[in-house]
Amino acid sequence: MTQYKELFQQAQIGKLKLKNKTSMAPMGPVGYADAFGAFDQRLQDYYVERARHGVGLIITGICSVDVNIEGMSTAGIPCPTVEPLKFVHNAYQMNERVHAYGAKIFLQLTGGLGRSALPGFTTKQIAPSEQGNRFDPSVTHREMTKEEIMNLIQKFVMSAVVAKRSGFDGVEVHAVHEGYLLDQFAISLYNHREDEFGGSLENRLRVSTMIVQGIKKACGKDFPVSLRYSLKSCMKGLRQGGLPGEEYEEAGKDIEEGIEAAKILVAAGYDALNVDAGTYDSWYWNHPPMYFEDGCYREFGEILKKAVDVPIILAGKMENPQMAVEALGKSCDIVSYGRQLLCDAEYVEKMRTGRLDEVRPCLGCHEGCLGRIGNGPVSCAVNPACGRETIYGIVPAAVKKTILVIGGGVAGLEVARTASIAGHKVILCEKSDALGGNLIPGGVPHFKRNDHKLIAYYKRQMELLGVDVRYNTVVTADSAAQYEADVIVVATGSKAKKINLPGSGKTVTAEEVLLDKVSCSDKVLMVGGGLVGCETALWLAQQGKEVNVVEVLPELLGGHGALPHMNEFMLYDLLKYHKIGIYTNAQIVETGDAVTIVKKDDETIELPSETIILSVGYDSDDQLYSELKDLEIPVYNIGDSQRVHNIMYAIWDAYELARNI
Repeated sequence: MTQYKELFQQAQIGKLKLKNKTSMAPMGPVGYADAFGAFDQRLQDYYVERARHGVGLIITGICSVDVNIEGMSTAGIPCPTVEPLKFVHNAYQMNERVHAYGAKIFLQLTGGLGRSALPGFTTKQIAPSEQGNRFDPSVTHREMTKEEIMNLIQKFVMSAVVAKRSGFDGVEVHAVHEGYLLDQFAISLYNHREDEFGGSLENRLRVSTMIVQGIKKACGKDFPVSLRYSLKSCMKGLRQGGLPGEEYEEAGKDIEEGIEAAKILVAAGYDALNVDAGTYDSWYWNHPPMYFEDGCYREFGEILKKAVDVPIILAGKMENPQMAVEALGKSCDIVSYGRQLLCDAEYVEKMRTGRLDEVRPCLGCHEGCLGRIGNGPVSCAVNPACGRETIYGIVPAAVKKTILVIGGGVAGLEVARTASIAGHKVILCEKSDALGGNLIPGGVPHFKRNDHKLIAYYKRQMELLGVDVRYNTVVTADSAAQYEADVIVVATGSKAKKINLPGSGKTVTAEEVLLDKVSCSDKVLMVGGGLVGCETALWLAQQGKEVNVVEVLPELLGGHGALPHMNEFMLYDLLKYHKIGIYTNAQIVETGDAVTIVKKDDETIELPSETIILSVGYDSDDQLYSELKDLEIPVYNIGDSQRVHNIMYAIWDAYELARNI
């Protein structure tokens, strides 16, 4: 029986009918183009897999209309104009498969990055007007010529023609959105031109209006054209975002101008607006980390629903199906899911059939999707098969084995899940009375709530797959033989490091505070400014506590780039917003009952420290592996007990091991 029936009624964009009101949000397919700029087989399978599980409308990630405009690699993202016939051949066969499931599919087309290009991603630096790069201000982007602008518009039209021939049901123009090239034309902060493409709002939108008019002329007025559209820039200035709920003066496009621009764009011919907010200068708005609340774009969709008469497509952490139902008609006409469909391609069908307890949740970490985009194609931290469904899926094992998994943290759970699906008998022993390992304390802050949802997902998988889970069971070198296993996988995790600080002050660990094993005063000193330290500091500050963070290294969070940019930028802004003191290049000189003396550079500082919390990393707990590794059966070490890393690599390494046992 269909659940949340409102989401599974028909929708319409122009004259195109959709089987339901769900959509796959566009997410850049970086690394999925073949040598001809066409969709490679992995990308085809990736979209077909989402169509197979009930999505009504798929909007592909960005495809360049001309890789030469900015000097992008043809292997970077697909491009219809590199080898149009090859593009048609690959995309047409994909779209035949998509349509077999009753889904529709739009090709998203981008004009490029402009000043928002990550260093090294392009070889030609252009922008509407001369200006510095978003990430490296020392790199200057020159002003585009009129000839280049007209060529860009024509390449959009050509790409749409190729898309129609390829069997796509429509196209989406990317973007007056996120501070990409077309958005830079639209926003006066970036566009200082004095010709017909600068000045008034109508002039700044001229590129985008000429694009849709050209597409409609070439492809027919009934060929749907959606627009990826950011209503508001959410920025205080260049390279500075404004946090949700923070009061600031908008430096980019404000809501009033956003409404006016939307009316102009719809009048020009756009059939739908795919709505969000933000620019690369406020990048976390376009790629919301875990620190955002659910449904973070609903207010913007509601504003535009009242302003224009075309369908509104809305994403932004809309995984709560009741929230999605309530948004229909008020904030949107179609609910869009992005990273949730990376995590779980079956999400829409699971929602429809009332199996939400089987949904693998998005953590908002960005590690698997955007965090590794410079080194590997888009995938997902909690779904290693994402983007390589047919070549890296789980296949039945030729020889069924008994596998003993020691440790019920995320790595052990993923081994148990994957091995069970492959057909092995799995016994999982957990020394405590709960599964989840370090995710149990890690998921305590409200903004990390999906970590606990991931534990719940794994617990449900253990039940469905019939894994023999044994709680409060300690496996030793002497007792391992009694399980008569063919393979042993050690996943005993890691332990928080403890260090001795000078002075009389008593210390506790972040884990002890998160699990409420110790009380925490109102004046807190956090020793260690890695991710755990900073997030624990934020959690405590949100409770109204006075918090200072002392880090011996020059930068917090392992240095710039250790985390995906959007998560790093937002966490820094949140620490500042909550007035958390940050002391890098600093050392503890002496601790006391209420005050700690810290030396930063040549300055000595006294900081209140009624509670001193240690967050100085983790040590692998690999003792049991050392005792078992010489047995006459295969013994593997996985997760933090092998190397302390993040959730993604705990899951990915476990999956790689288990699918090949």
